[in-house]
Amino acid sequence: MSKFSLKINGNTQVVDVDDNTPMLWVLRDHLKLVGTKYGCGIAQCGACTVHLGDNAVRSCQIPVSSVGDQEITTIEGLSENGEHPVQQAWLEVDVPQCGYCQAGQIMSASALLKRNPSPSDAEIEAAMNGNICRCGTYTRIKKAIKTAATATENA
Repeated sequence: MSKFSLKINGNTQVVDVDDNTPMLWVLRDHLKLVGTKYGCGIAQCGACTVHLGDNAVRSCQIPVSSVGDQEITTIEGLSENGEHPVQQAWLEVDVPQCGYCQAGQIMSASALLKRNPSPSDAEIEAAMNGNICRCGTYTRIKKAIKTAATATENA
């Protein structure tokens, strides 16, 4: 067991875990940040997506020992009250059905818009590739990302 000092959602958290513990389990089991979901455990579905620095990553495959001093942002840290443009667009377009994949989808979409505030359809599809939605709301997801991009441009 090792102690790790992690900057998560703007706060420093200290955890005492095995070096190889995936960030997903540090977040969910040790810090009780359960918005990040377990989906497949092999970084293929995107349900566990968080931001590591400015990049969307699959937390199920990131060992805590590899985080270093990079900031981690979870869905809980994206905005306090759901006012992030992507979260607002998600509701406006009525994206969620079962909702299980939504945190990962939103985290991938927000990372995309941070680095590319006006993405093309092809850029959206490339950035969201690997975020699986069992309910098949891909058309609404793309529309919500475009809505959030427009809202950000007009802000």
